[in-house]
Amino acid sequence: MNRMMQDLLHLRRGAWEMVASIIIAVGVIMLMQPFLLVVYTWSFLVTLTGTVMFIIVSHLPE
Repeated sequence: MNRMMQDLLHLRRGAWEMVASIIIAVGVIMLMQPFLLVVYTWSFLVTLTGTVMFIIVSHLPE
């Protein structure tokens, strides 16, 4: 966990890609849940944010 925090602070690709992937996964889960309309409404924005973040982070150094 300490290594991941150091990588996040030093803008390393691996840790930030994992964060972006988790955001994308949360957005997809939000999209599939049938209970709360508010969560469903925000799901596209969360997924889009994670996708754009992943594209930007993929240009960081390893």
